[in-house]
Amino acid sequence: MENLKQKLLEQIEKLTPLQQKQVLDFALELTGELANHYPGKNLLQFAGTISKEDLEIMKEAIEEGCEQVDESEW
Repeated sequence: MENLKQKLLEQIEKLTPLQQKQVLDFALELTGELANHYPGKNLLQFAGTISKEDLEIMKEAIEEGCEQVDESEW
């Protein structure tokens, strides 16, 4: 197991900082810790960035696609 860890570290050291961040995110996702690593407050920076037109399209798609039962699937 120690050999595997060493090989992994060697490969990570060859990566760019951005690629290392991607590896970290992947490892956090595998362990189920990704949600804890990025608190919801970090998403506030995106508040208000979706246009009203796009929001309306999304709303219509949700209303059309949700709460419908396809009885042939059951």
